[in-house]
Amino acid sequence: MRLKTLFAASAFSATCLAGMAQAEDPGLWKVYNDTFKSAKYVDLTHTITPDIPVWAGFGGPTFAPATAGVAMEGYVAKDEAFTFEKHGFEATNYILRTDQLGTQLDPPAHWAPEYPAIDELPATYTLRPLVVINIEPQVAKDFGYALQVADIEAFEKEYGTIPEGSVVMVRSGWSKAWPDKEFAARTPFPGVGLDALKFLHEQRKILFHGHEPLDTDATPTLEGEYWLMHNGYAQAEGVTNLDQVPPVGALIAIGYPKFGGGLGGYARYIAICPPDWQYGISVGQVAEAPLPKSDKPLKFDAARGMRLRE
Repeated sequence: MRLKTLFAASAFSATCLAGMAQAEDPGLWKVYNDTFKSAKYVDLTHTITPDIPVWAGFGGPTFAPATAGVAMEGYVAKDEAFTFEKHGFEATNYILRTDQLGTQLDPPAHWAPEYPAIDELPATYTLRPLVVINIEPQVAKDFGYALQVADIEAFEKEYGTIPEGSVVMVRSGWSKAWPDKEFAARTPFPGVGLDALKFLHEQRKILFHGHEPLDTDATPTLEGEYWLMHNGYAQAEGVTNLDQVPPVGALIAIGYPKFGGGLGGYARYIAICPPDWQYGISVGQVAEAPLPKSDKPLKFDAARGMRLRE
C-alpha cells in the first residue's frame, strides 16, 4: 500500500514538474511574450485608393460596390449591389489593372519569367532583420541622387556590417509627398545605384532591398531593376515611414497576397522596433479584439470612388 502511494506521489510530482517545465519553456510563445509583445510596430505601407500614383501605362484602380454575379431567388437579383440594409453585408469590386500598385514586393518573374513569381517566394520571407540607410541629406542637395557603395560603407562604419539575409530599406524622403501624382512623375527621382545593389547582394548577401519611389532607379533602361530581376532577386517598392524606424536593431514583417503566377505583389510591411523606440504602437495600446466601433459608418462615396467615414 505504501509502495502504491509512493508510486502515485511520484507520478503526481512528475506530472507537476512536466507542467512546470512546459510553462517555463513554451517555445516561441516565450519569445513573443518577452520580446514581440512589448515591441513597437510601425506600418511602412501606403493605403491603396483609386487616386494613388501608378505608372501611366497601367492606369489606376477602380473601386465599386460588389454586385451579384447570379440571381438568387428571394434574396438578390443579378447585378444588384449588396447592401447592409437588404442583405446584411456589403463587399467591394476592385478593378486592379496591375499588380504593380502602391507598396509592393516585386518577384524576379516581373522581368524574368524563368525566376519565381509572387506565389513561389519561400515562406522564409516572412520575418527578417531590418536595416534603414538614410540618404535624405544627399537627396536634399540632388533630388536624383542614387545610393552609392560609399554610402553603404559610411553606414557600416557607424552601425556595423549589414547582416546576411536582412532587408535593406533606402530612406530618401520621397514618400512624404504621397499621393501627389505630379510629384510622383518627377524625374530623375531618388534611386539605388547599380553598384550599390550589387554590393548589397553579392557582398552582404541581403534578402532584398526596398525604396520609397515606384522604380529602382531613373536610368533610361532601369538598369538596377533589370539586374535584380534577371539575377533572381526580389525588391520592395513604394515603402513609407522609414523616418520612423531606427537604422539598425529592428525587424520587418512581410506579407503579401499569393496570386498564382503573379508578377507583382501588393505588400504589407511592418517594422518591429525595440520597446523603447519613440515611434509605433505596442500590443495592448489600441483595441484589437473586439476592434473599436466608429460613430461614422463606412459609406460609398461616388465622387471619391471608395468607402469613407464622413
